Amino acid sequence: MKSTTDMMHLGAFPHVRMRRNRKSVWSRNLVAENRLSVHDLILPLFVQEGEGHVTPVESMPGVERYSIDQLVLQVRRAAHTGICAVALFPVVAQDKKSELAEEAYNPNNLMCRAIRAIKKEVPYVGIIGDVALDPYTSHGQDGLVMQGDVANDETISVLIRQALSLAEAGCDIVAPSDMMDGRIGAIRQALDTAGYPLVQILAYAAKYASSFYGPFRDAVGSAANLGGGNKYSYQMNPANGEEAIREVALDIEEGADMVMVKPGMPYLDVVRHVSEHFSVPVFAYQVSGEYAMLKAAETLGWLDYKRAMMEAMISFKRAGATGIFTYAALDIAEWLLEHSTKHTALMESR
Repeated sequence: MKSTTDMMHLGAFPHVRMRRNRKSVWSRNLVAENRLSVHDLILPLFVQEGEGHVTPVESMPGVERYSIDQLVLQVRRAAHTGICAVALFPVVAQDKKSELAEEAYNPNNLMCRAIRAIKKEVPYVGIIGDVALDPYTSHGQDGLVMQGDVANDETISVLIRQALSLAEAGCDIVAPSDMMDGRIGAIRQALDTAGYPLVQILAYAAKYASSFYGPFRDAVGSAANLGGGNKYSYQMNPANGEEAIREVALDIEEGADMVMVKPGMPYLDVVRHVSEHFSVPVFAYQVSGEYAMLKAAETLGWLDYKRAMMEAMISFKRAGATGIFTYAALDIAEWLLEHSTKHTALMESR
């Protein structure tokens, strides 16, 4: 057997050792290509009627529905961790759902009251308001159903009214998640005409017909209404990647300020594709099914939830996401704060 010296002379040992940069914590931090910040996080929150109510979502451990008073407390908690924006989704009472979704643009509906309450108590946090009809329709679809299909143009007229009601209540960003064709341009024109030129539009530009939405539909109460129905005629086919580029391009042309790819991790290739093609903020949504899988695996002792979640977050950043919607935002923000505090204490001890 040749000695180590002989092997070195024969060139058996590499001159380039990739492990050198990984040998210590400080070195790994120094050469890290992507970093996660609390400012990358958007916290989705479910709001329900009542007062003093906090109701767990069974299919999403750790996630609750909040009455408005409790919602405000949760937003304040998020703000204290450094989270700068929340996304609101309403749990609409069954008796307020209808075929034409009239409650969606009621200026005193649950969403509008929640927005006003947050703006009064925590005005420095950005509010993203969902623009879609599925929480308000008796059939659970994101649009109006006519002659057995979701009617595109008739739906847009209702989405416009919904977006305007949210803007009037104080919403900072309206987020059309319905996937109707042409709705971004129509909403942008309506906002500008009504005197809301600075209200931003986050377009769910590449929203796929995914199997990962189940727990969310449980949370907002639309699963039972949808029943055996599906959203294949308007949400994107999971087989298509290039189509996302066309969808995003159209939404930007119509006036979108930022775009969304949804779901997140199963579509990281799409996040990367979009971020490389366009110079606009690109958001990714770690949807309810993604979150629920990690929580379930934690419960069964199959993985380290914290490490797995942080790995998921950095994968979004690596793919090019500007920001990330995640139900774990509060956990992550607190982990980041804890890490920063420990690092500061270590430095000061020296």
